[in-house]
Amino acid sequence: MPQRVFDKFVAKYSGNKYVRHFTCWNQLLCMIFGQLTNRDSLRDLIVIIDAHRNKV
Repeated sequence: MPQRVFDKFVAKYSGNKYVRHFTCWNQLLCMIFGQLTNRDSLRDLIVIIDAHRNKV
């Protein structure tokens, strides 16, 4: 799904209304990354994302 299409849905339902840093798009990318890397749990996903924090 292109980001512009996703952004239209987010705007339609005010998904980022009270968001300061972690937008709906960022959350979608993290969830896709978790699925593609076959993570077992949300905690496992958080550990691997924290391990790569300095690379950004």
